[in-house]
Amino acid sequence: MSIKIEMLRSFCAVAQAGNLSDAADQLGRTQSAVSMTLKQLEAHLGNPLFESDRKNRLTPLGEQVLRLGLTQISQFDNTIAAIEKSARAPQGILRIAAVPSVAISIFPELVRTLSERHHSLKIELRDTDTQQVLEALGQSWADIGIASAQKSLNGIKTSILFSDRYGLVMSENHPLTQKTDPIQIDNVFSAPFLRNALCDQIETPEFAEKLGTADITVHNTQSLLAMVRKGDWVTVLPQLVTEIAPEGLVFRPIANLPDMRKVYLYVREKNVSSNFVEEAVTIMRSSTLQLFEEASEVLT
Repeated sequence: MSIKIEMLRSFCAVAQAGNLSDAADQLGRTQSAVSMTLKQLEAHLGNPLFESDRKNRLTPLGEQVLRLGLTQISQFDNTIAAIEKSARAPQGILRIAAVPSVAISIFPELVRTLSERHHSLKIELRDTDTQQVLEALGQSWADIGIASAQKSLNGIKTSILFSDRYGLVMSENHPLTQKTDPIQIDNVFSAPFLRNALCDQIETPEFAEKLGTADITVHNTQSLLAMVRKGDWVTVLPQLVTEIAPEGLVFRPIANLPDMRKVYLYVREKNVSSNFVEEAVTIMRSSTLQLFEEASEVLT
């Protein structure tokens, strides 16, 4: 007997509900049917998934099956949803996943242009972190991905979309905004510093050494920018990230920090919407070029 998706769905429902009754109601099945499914799954695995017949405590195996089962159910449901969307899209569907700092900068122009040219084209956008962008590509949930890391993926063509420099980000009222000399790494860490995931990509030894002394790490970019805007804190981010920053923040280059953040473009090589993918890539490259030209004018 093979493990079917509905067996995993029944098990996960019981494990999360903690009892057969609520799980059966959620699944629209009888308790006896759900119970029989669980017995079949346990028989196939050769070990119990619950510590008692009350179904309110999982065995170590049950905890592992729950974690893996939820992942598989999510992937299955997303795949079915993608198939159904494709069936309803006569011109095709274009799916793009990108890190937020890039998404907010290029998605508006991209969607506007494609919608004007192709009225029946379905477009699905997702802004998320680099790891989830790569997962979306690996699971075939995205045709195009934009991420701040390079990874080899089967059937995916990778190229650099752009590079942007790191700089100090602070409130417009911060004392360092009054500094007339070039900002140095020492200046950055003389102020209360907020660490973020993008900082970990910086390889300059002096910066990496001082980064290890930071006590506070903020993973969400919007929360990070809000804290910097309202406090005495500073942080270091790539220039383009400041495009999503609220008013009241200032970006300054760091003279002795040569590192550049590289943003990579991932494109699925075999795609039924290949014409739209190529067109989208052209638009995105043009949009990013224009963004950096405008940013350079602001800083000069």
